[in-house]
Amino acid sequence: MKINHWKALGRALLISYISIMSTALIAAEGKPFAQHKFVLQISDMDPSKQTLVLNVAGNILKAYGQDNAEVEIVAFGPGLRLLFQDNNNSSRIDVLSENTVRFFACENTIANMSRIIGEPLKLNSHAKSGSGGIVRIKELVDQGYLLVKP
Repeated sequence: MKINHWKALGRALLISYISIMSTALIAAEGKPFAQHKFVLQISDMDPSKQTLVLNVAGNILKAYGQDNAEVEIVAFGPGLRLLFQDNNNSSRIDVLSENTVRFFACENTIANMSRIIGEPLKLNSHAKSGSGGIVRIKELVDQGYLLVKP
């Protein structure tokens, strides 16, 4: 009887540990304790707008500190050009990514642009993608992010 009790306790502890670690891994992608959360929208192909959205991301990190601010830049429509592999801002994207800024590319736009140019787009290695830019923005706003359209 004692052996079964210890086995059950061991299983319960193992299940608890796995559950805690799974939650920690999911939370690790973002900063669950960041006090200031921003989603920056880029939907304009104008290079000055692309530079502006990167400047805003950098300014947020400077103002609040890297540990207290969470920033995601969502690119869709013509703004997806910001996340092209050969974009002039690639080195700035690298630096911002190192400082925990996330970049999201709209898969709808990727598919449409790929079809128009006749080949798959080559995106910056820091860009993650998902079903839609607007959908991603809504998800983040629902999580308490402030939407900014520089």
